[in-house]
Amino acid sequence: MKNIKHILILFLLLNLSLFAYSSKVTAAYAIGVFDEQGNGENVQHIRKTKNDYNGTCYSKIVVFGKLLGQTPKVNIGSSKGHYMKSIPIYNRNKIKIAQEMTFKHYNLKKGYFEVRVGQKLFDTKVFVK
Repeated sequence: MKNIKHILILFLLLNLSLFAYSSKVTAAYAIGVFDEQGNGENVQHIRKTKNDYNGTCYSKIVVFGKLLGQTPKVNIGSSKGHYMKSIPIYNRNKIKIAQEMTFKHYNLKKGYFEVRVGQKLFDTKVFVK
């Protein structure tokens, strides 16, 4: 009986430690695409960008929840986003609820704007020209 208690406690501790490092992200969305001069557009409610962003550009996303040490993967077509900076977003009670993150893309041609956290795909609805 004593061994069963030890096995049960060990099993519970192992499960808690495995879930302690998992992401607690509830949502992640693409919010904007900008060129090097800062001209850009909000992409929240569109399917295709109006402007062409060939070459180097910047993208912004918002992530709701806790990343717990992970950095989202942001791709536009075959161009991978390189993390630049993050700005916390607080509610009126001064509790951090989200982060706005900026990524830089090199050699952008065209493709879908994808936002992934871990293995989960959160947003891929906008086509960037």
